[in-house]
Amino acid sequence: KMPYQTNQDLPENVRTALTQSAQHFYRVAFNSALQWYGETEKAHHIAWSAVRNQAVSLNSAIGEAVPF
Repeated sequence: KMPYQTNQDLPENVRTALTQSAQHFYRVAFNSALQWYGETEKAHHIAWSAVRNQAVSLNSAIGEAVPF
């Protein structure tokens, strides 16, 4: 499997589930994992985990910024 060049190249389930910025993050994580491990299934798993972790980090940062 070749790395994804654009968000439009991502699988439909990824494109429909994620915003454009999250798709970009997924694509970068997937391509990196694919290069590192050479396994498509593992790269998808790592990319989903990266998106989930990023969302948790953002929610945490937003929560800390709210003064109440």
